[in-house]
Amino acid sequence: MSRLGELIDTLIVGDRGDDLYGRVFVVSAFGGITDLLLEHKKTGEPGVYALFANASSDQAWSDALTRVHGAMVAAHEAVLADPADRDFAETFVRERVEGARNCLIDLQRLCSYGQFRLSQQMGIIRELLSGLGEAHSAFVAHLALRRAGVNARFVDLSGWRDEAEHSLDSRIQSAFADIDLTSELPIVTGYAQCAEGLMNEFDRGYSEVTFSRIAALTGAREAIIHKEFHLSSADPKLVGAENVRKLGHTNYDVADQLSNLGMEAIHPSAAKTLRQSGVALRVANAFDPGDPGTLIDTCEAEEPAAEIVCGIDVFALELYEPDMVGVKGYDAAILEALTRHDVWIVSKTSNANTITHYCDGSLKALRRVERDLRQRFPTAEIRIQSAAIASVVGRDLTGLKVLSRGLAALTEAGLDVIGAHQTSRRVDVQFAVPREARDTAIKALHDAVISPPRKERRLSAVQAA
Repeated sequence: MSRLGELIDTLIVGDRGDDLYGRVFVVSAFGGITDLLLEHKKTGEPGVYALFANASSDQAWSDALTRVHGAMVAAHEAVLADPADRDFAETFVRERVEGARNCLIDLQRLCSYGQFRLSQQMGIIRELLSGLGEAHSAFVAHLALRRAGVNARFVDLSGWRDEAEHSLDSRIQSAFADIDLTSELPIVTGYAQCAEGLMNEFDRGYSEVTFSRIAALTGAREAIIHKEFHLSSADPKLVGAENVRKLGHTNYDVADQLSNLGMEAIHPSAAKTLRQSGVALRVANAFDPGDPGTLIDTCEAEEPAAEIVCGIDVFALELYEPDMVGVKGYDAAILEALTRHDVWIVSKTSNANTITHYCDGSLKALRRVERDLRQRFPTAEIRIQSAAIASVVGRDLTGLKVLSRGLAALTEAGLDVIGAHQTSRRVDVQFAVPREARDTAIKALHDAVISPPRKERRLSAVQAA
């Protein structure tokens, strides 16, 4: 969204002519805005929501909201050239931000009475704040498009000052009831306020859930996720742009494995909606509009192949109990504790007396899990170790010997492998390595199972010459 001007000149308008309409754009917030409103997605640095939830004074969260205001203004001034459009956007930001500030102040005042509990309202506050970012970017995008001669329409699903109660589907259907897709270009907020509470169920994956429901309800021919890069065989920054391959075609099984590793092509719930609705999904590079991108469907691979290598930082939670053999209940207790403290399980291994979960979550949450398990199993040895998972994923890895080739490649790269895991479905192979070795492991695995051998690359160069 921060490169909106480029998108208007290429992806949205370009030389489409009569093919300009018949599309719906669902937008996310400008870069960094949601981090400022909630908390930083990677570092956990508190934003307005986190500061409000743990406020020792009103000043901290209020100052953070003022910073959000400034960041929003800076974002739209970078993409809006016309002074009148900038004034419209500034007025919009002021109304939304100050409205949210007054709402939070009133809520604090109300909860100073014993009958009301602020903790019971935090989910609603998170919903309120998260909607500010998408409403701002959608409003700005529609201004820029109208200035470019496009009959764009701002579609606000955030429920701002809406007293009616809607389900997600009814809110979308109500918003689209009088839109003529043959002559209007809807610019829609990625956040939608609804009775189900998108943040409560999907947290920051809500925009793709909204996107998928719009595609399903409007009977879209295709749903396209525009990213800043192609969906490739690995991160080009790690393995070199000259070595990566665009996937081109994969299936939802691979998309699910990527989601499990924190590298979402699309949120699993959004993928489920599209799959059940029969809407094709495509992941495309927004800044390479001439390229068809990668199609994601339900088709099996024509032949076995490793498609992508990626990784994620994790914590290994290991519970060792000599008396575990033949005793039921350990697995269930660990899963219950991880669920209670909202810790995501990436992978799991076990033997006769040890269960290890590789988890994506904060160390603080893992310590809480550890505390609960020590109370439940006082004689068990519990250890938390930082690690990383490097994984090779493909629609069908049958016969490729990815596990043995991967172990050999990691050994040759001088890495100590903590563990390795392969399921019977042969869609992914996971290697647990020290956290500091994650990037090296990804590169080694990519070179081993995806990049062609150097001799083949030299031969191709000779033949091309």
